[in-house]
Amino acid sequence: MMAMPVQPVPPNNVLLKVSDLRKHFPVRRGLFAQVSGYVKAVDGISLEIRNGETLGLVGESGCGKTTAGRTILRLIEPTGGDVLFQGTPVFRLPAEEMRKIRKQMQIIFQDPYGSLNPRMTVGGIVMEGLVAHGMYSKSERIERGQALLQRVGLDREHFYRYPHEFSGGQRQRIGIARALAVEPQFIVCDEPVSALDVSIQAQIINLLSDLKRELGLSYLFIAHDLSVVQHISDRVAVMYLGKIVEQASSEELFRNPLHPYTQLLLASVPSLEPRARKKHKSLVGDVPSPLNPPPGCPFHPRCPEAMDNCRTEMPPTIQKADGHSVACHLYNIETPSRPSAAPPTAN
Repeated sequence: MMAMPVQPVPPNNVLLKVSDLRKHFPVRRGLFAQVSGYVKAVDGISLEIRNGETLGLVGESGCGKTTAGRTILRLIEPTGGDVLFQGTPVFRLPAEEMRKIRKQMQIIFQDPYGSLNPRMTVGGIVMEGLVAHGMYSKSERIERGQALLQRVGLDREHFYRYPHEFSGGQRQRIGIARALAVEPQFIVCDEPVSALDVSIQAQIINLLSDLKRELGLSYLFIAHDLSVVQHISDRVAVMYLGKIVEQASSEELFRNPLHPYTQLLLASVPSLEPRARKKHKSLVGDVPSPLNPPPGCPFHPRCPEAMDNCRTEMPPTIQKADGHSVACHLYNIETPSRPSAAPPTAN
């Protein structure tokens, strides 16, 4: 079937809008590989990223953060939902139009070792996008590639070396230069510092902050380290088992977390301050399998505030003041105020 031309919506301050995004992976079993179920990695998330803004996406490992980021970029085809980039519906674009828009949407991968082709020089890696999109002449590509390496803290001479000659932090700088080469507006940062030493993490975070300010970039910053997210993010979305459970400005979320999961995440952050007092219990138990998620609120098996309807009804998203939203029955005026069961205990 011939793809219909897409008419973009006039742009506004919202650069990227995600509506009811879903990605379900089929599980096949048996002799004929019949579908026996679905892993609901992303199960109906909605969020917005404004021009020049960093949205932090946080949650435990396995909650679907990376899948969400890659599906937004259409590196993975979605199961459902919509993504509008500058008003253009990304999932409905034909292949040629999607290729053009990829210049504006890039990604920095988590693994600085596996994400770089060991057979290519650093210059070839940085210039790969420029060649693919036919940008600049050969001499201009070389000049731009060397200038980008210098901008991210490397030397121009590194242009002709290979990835194995660099440390993890230097390799991540190469990955950042590659993402910047085609002049994007939006970058998915998929846990870009989780594989690096703490001292190097600070350098990379500061570099990303400087680039955002100088180039007017927007980030979706995926991480599980809340201290990193607090430092770099303007707003934060908390994800649990494929769903967004809370969104707020970074300052508001860390000052006044509403969802029990967010409270427990913050309480689980180690502190070097001996006088620090935890206001909430530590997070216990493991994330349930997305192949067989619990009914009702997905967090209820681990929630110390769980009520009867938490086990049977999905909580609505409640809009609080100043753009603070939370999906929890505790803030639903139609929900009884006290839990009817004792909090879960650690195994």
